[in-house]
Amino acid sequence: MMFRSFSPRAVVFDLDGTIVDNMAWHAQAFDAFVERHGLPPMDMEMRRRTDGKRNREIFPLLFGRELSEAEIAALEEEKEGMYRELSRGRLEPLRGLTDLLDLLDAAGIVAGVATSGPRKNVEHSLAEIGLAHRFKAIARGDQVKHGKPAPDVFLHAAGLLGVAPEDCLAFEDAPLGVVAARRAGMACVAVTTSYDAATFERAEVRPHAVYPDFAAFLAAERTAPIVTPAGR
Repeated sequence: MMFRSFSPRAVVFDLDGTIVDNMAWHAQAFDAFVERHGLPPMDMEMRRRTDGKRNREIFPLLFGRELSEAEIAALEEEKEGMYRELSRGRLEPLRGLTDLLDLLDAAGIVAGVATSGPRKNVEHSLAEIGLAHRFKAIARGDQVKHGKPAPDVFLHAAGLLGVAPEDCLAFEDAPLGVVAARRAGMACVAVTTSYDAATFERAEVRPHAVYPDFAAFLAAERTAPIVTPAGR
């Protein structure tokens, strides 16, 4: 069976930087957003603190104060509207994704999404790459109490798929997302669209494996086990 030493019943994908190769457009939108509001550019430390989190957790950090629900909603619509406009007609799935989804379909393994992104972004990004129909369930950060690195959104995805978390394999592109997936009890593979392999290897909570993209993951899967029981 697939993955040799670990045969998942479901695969749960993060969206931004994992399913969709879109982090450049998010970065451009964030740069324009912080400049418009007179905020300092986002440095690497702030990026590490915020990547994978929900806007309701990111914006208070950026502005250095508590924000009302109305303020958060307005800022989210502003920033994410910039992302959608910048990325329209320019998004592609991460290399090897459609091949992996085909393999999962053939093996009877269901696929789902666990994302911190707001609904409009999720619908936009999946529509742009034409793959919304390939995912049985989509769990969003605004549907759960706690965002990543808490496990809530991954647990919600597993529940929607009807699969126990320990029978799921997660794919992530951010260290905080890896923490969330591991806390949910899932095996986790990281892709290096947003951080290099060394960053994941230095992290306190590490993924089981790291690859540049899904094509590299599939190439390795053909020759060696991806996830070992001892690594779980």
